[in-house]
Amino acid sequence: MPAAHRPGLRVDSGLTIPESELSWRFSRSSGPGGQGVNTADSRAELVWDVAGSAVLSASQRERLLERLSNRIVDGVLTIAASEHRAQLRNREAARARLAEIVGDALLPPPPSRRPTRPSRGAKQRRLEAKKRRTDVKRLRRPPDD
Repeated sequence: MPAAHRPGLRVDSGLTIPESELSWRFSRSSGPGGQGVNTADSRAELVWDVAGSAVLSASQRERLLERLSNRIVDGVLTIAASEHRAQLRNREAARARLAEIVGDALLPPPPSRRPTRPSRGAKQRRLEAKKRRTDVKRLRRPPDD
């Protein structure tokens, strides 16, 4: 499907990245492809400027730059796809991967863990299990004559 017919890349219900902010690069891919692997530019790289994006709020941009800091270089996120033989399928895979990565990074952080202590019954069961294990191992020893 040509990019001109798509309104943008829908990440979630609140965010759609317009096609004008996405750019593509193509190169030769390694892997399967037979004779065509040396001639066809089937590897697709999807490039999105996170730092300069107009669709992100300040908090979304900050969260993306923080959570994807190991993937973002100079404010630009690059997704490469070369697992398929056809360029079109690699383009679709790169779009899906970008939407998934951005969607996961935008999720709010999970609530912090509330520290708990084992109950009295749990402590008792643990100690009884240790005693049973000790007895089993003691029975395996040679007798002390």
